[in-house]
Amino acid sequence: MPVNPLKQLTTIDVSKNFIQGHIPTGIGAFLPRLEHFNISRNVLNGSIPCSFGDISSLRSLDLSNNRLTGEIPEHMTMGCFSLQVLAFSNNSLQGHIFSRSFNLTNLVTLQLDANQFTGGIPENLLNCSLLGGLYLSDNHISGKIPKWLGNLSNLVDIIMPNNHLEGPIPANLCKLNFLTVLDLEVNNISGSLPSCFSSWLLTQVHLSRNKIEGQLEDVFGDILVTLDLSYNRFSGRIPNWIDKLSHLSYLILANNNLEGEVPVQLCLLKQLQLIDLSHNNLSGTIPSCLYKTALGEGNYDSAAPTSEGNYGASSPAAGEAVSPSGSSTMRKEESVEFRTKNTSYYYQGRILKIMFGLDLSCNKLTGEIPFQIGYLNMIRVLNLSHNNLMGTIPSTFSQLSQIESLDLSYNMLQGKIPTQLVELYALAIFSVAHNNLSGKVPDRVGQFATFTENSYDGNSLLCGQPLSESCYPNGSPNVSVSNEEDDDNFIDMGSFYITFIISYVIVILGIFGVLYVNPYWRRRWFYLIETYMASCYYLLVDHLIPPRFCLGNK
Repeated sequence: MPVNPLKQLTTIDVSKNFIQGHIPTGIGAFLPRLEHFNISRNVLNGSIPCSFGDISSLRSLDLSNNRLTGEIPEHMTMGCFSLQVLAFSNNSLQGHIFSRSFNLTNLVTLQLDANQFTGGIPENLLNCSLLGGLYLSDNHISGKIPKWLGNLSNLVDIIMPNNHLEGPIPANLCKLNFLTVLDLEVNNISGSLPSCFSSWLLTQVHLSRNKIEGQLEDVFGDILVTLDLSYNRFSGRIPNWIDKLSHLSYLILANNNLEGEVPVQLCLLKQLQLIDLSHNNLSGTIPSCLYKTALGEGNYDSAAPTSEGNYGASSPAAGEAVSPSGSSTMRKEESVEFRTKNTSYYYQGRILKIMFGLDLSCNKLTGEIPFQIGYLNMIRVLNLSHNNLMGTIPSTFSQLSQIESLDLSYNMLQGKIPTQLVELYALAIFSVAHNNLSGKVPDRVGQFATFTENSYDGNSLLCGQPLSESCYPNGSPNVSVSNEEDDDNFIDMGSFYITFIISYVIVILGIFGVLYVNPYWRRRWFYLIETYMASCYYLLVDHLIPPRFCLGNK
């Protein structure tokens, strides 16, 4: 890096290069009037120079995505009192976040995610009344969520997943009227949800992989887009009020203790495109109306509340939001975990927008699979495995043109596998294992040529490749073909008999109709009948009745 003093320089942006080495220790003396410094996404190592604290005019400092080590210099936290954006994410910084000496009271965005910070959430932040974005994810932060966070009235995003936070979510957070994103997943949060969520402007709630318990209360506002409460201890039913969440697109409630039926109110959520209710104790039947959601129609509203991007250190631009304090911030990119092709993935950005899926696996669902599930023409993942479903596999499944993963294993399905499924050219994962299916498996064409016998295990009456059981016991397919032809002939003869009887009845009724209407033909008809009967009588007398002989004298 150049070290010549440029005393009038106010902005430096050398991000997204391959700059190596250390940040000059005397950078504060070289650039005394610097306001914006962005050297993110490079290959810098070493520690953060203390001389940054000499640049009192510094408003945004972005050192993220490098290889910096050490602690945040105390001199910097005292001298940079004009700092609004501090971005040190994706480095190897450690120690406590801030020392006791702290003068960064104008902070609007604090990005310290993906480091190795320890200790609790620094109490110094209580003085940052303008703070709008708090990013502390992927660290080793411990302790409880402080109640005083509720006093930071300008908070828009609280992003602190993948830490060691514990205790309940403070009810004091209910005072944050502008909070949009709450992400506390993968912590040790316990207790129940605060009862005041409905007063928030929340669009994203990520609380998965914690120890939160209780029932799902009516605590969310109607502009919620993402609700992820998976891997917790929630119990009771999925409430009927869920239909009021008219903008809900991603509903993830997997791995809880929920019971009762899958509410039909879900069908009223027109923008719903990802549903994961797996690993619960749900019973009853599968709603047949789910095709009315975005899964079936793709009618999600692109103008609905969304949260994309990240808090950044740049000036306002397209995709950015304005915090209540008036400073520009970029919203957190939507991210949702969903299991696809036997693996859990995090979907975000544009990929998430085209991801549609339904996972009801590992429950106690009964009844038949509604044929209307075949109308979910946008769906990419359908998992109904490990339930008590009966009946046949609907032939309408051949209409799932986008589907990539279809799992119907471990149920009580019977009948044949619809041959039309070979038309699913995007299908990569297919399993109907451990059911009561019978007959020949679909031909090994298209994607079905890639499926092994594991896809059909546990169905003793299935036959055909790739299974070892042949559909032709005598070693020749001609027998089977002949039987199929006999079945077809039987069906054809049945149709012939039905058609013949109907035609015969129509002819008889037509004759009687003519005789009733036309007297001439009626007389002719009776005359013919009388003549025919007389002829039959004389024929019988002359040829069939033996003659009688009279015995005379010889």
